[in-house]
Amino acid sequence: MASLILRRLAQAALILLGVAAITFVLLYALPADPARMIAGRSATAQTVANIRHELGLDQPLLVQFGTYLGNLLHGNLGRSYAQKTDVWTLIAARLPATLTLMLAGIFVEVVLGLTLGTIAAVRRGGFVDRLVMMASFVGTSAPQFLVALMLLYLLAATLGWFPMSGYGSFSHLVLPAVTLGICGAGWYARMVRSSMIDVLNQDYVRTARAKGLSSKRVILRHALPNAVLPIIAMIGIDIGQFMGGVVVVEAVYGWPGIGQLAWQAIQQVDIPIIMGVTLTSALAIIIGNLLADLVAPVIDPRIRTR
Repeated sequence: MASLILRRLAQAALILLGVAAITFVLLYALPADPARMIAGRSATAQTVANIRHELGLDQPLLVQFGTYLGNLLHGNLGRSYAQKTDVWTLIAARLPATLTLMLAGIFVEVVLGLTLGTIAAVRRGGFVDRLVMMASFVGTSAPQFLVALMLLYLLAATLGWFPMSGYGSFSHLVLPAVTLGICGAGWYARMVRSSMIDVLNQDYVRTARAKGLSSKRVILRHALPNAVLPIIAMIGIDIGQFMGGVVVVEAVYGWPGIGQLAWQAIQQVDIPIIMGVTLTSALAIIIGNLLADLVAPVIDPRIRTR
């Protein structure tokens, strides 16, 4: 276990270095000029040049990247060009909202996906199976903004069950979480269905049925725990995606997460914030996958022997 963690930490360092390098090069190649954005359209060329020199943007790419890495090793993500505040301070202020939405969204999509996928596998080839697969296809294909607007119109504007937007209470959380859950549950449902069909054909399941166990007990006790292993890896990936922030959902519901922070930074060409959010998301994906690798053997001890 210790060797696995150490190996993953070494891999994480290399991955973060690669993500930082690629993102930095892409941002450097952008035609937009951060100095011009800060100075304003009416600023003179000399003013823009002074701002560019003050921010170090007039230095070669390798020098800028080396300076950034040096600061990053000391835990310094830089300072926002537009907001004049440390990037980590801005990200930390948005993390509670993002973590809350992440946990709620993953919970909704996992519950929906497991339930629908299991039902489809048990009813394989029937009307229910086709209906679930069609619904999962629609859910994964529907744009997030469309699902969000439909839920807002039906459940908030028409029925008045939930607030239109905002943050701070459980009622504010329901619609964003359900939106993310509907859009993500289709993947889980299809994965669970495929895995469950494979498990239901295993010898130990047939043996359990031959012993006279009820269908419900066979599915919940013997089949489902083995069918959810692929889902664990998907949850690890979703942690990183949600940490990066679902910008559209946050924008529609006025949710103050780091995704909304990243969108504002992109509009202002605020490179330090974009870099900070990108590295935070990459780190979240690494941690999520590491947790998945650690949890999987607990669910299925046979993984330890492979």
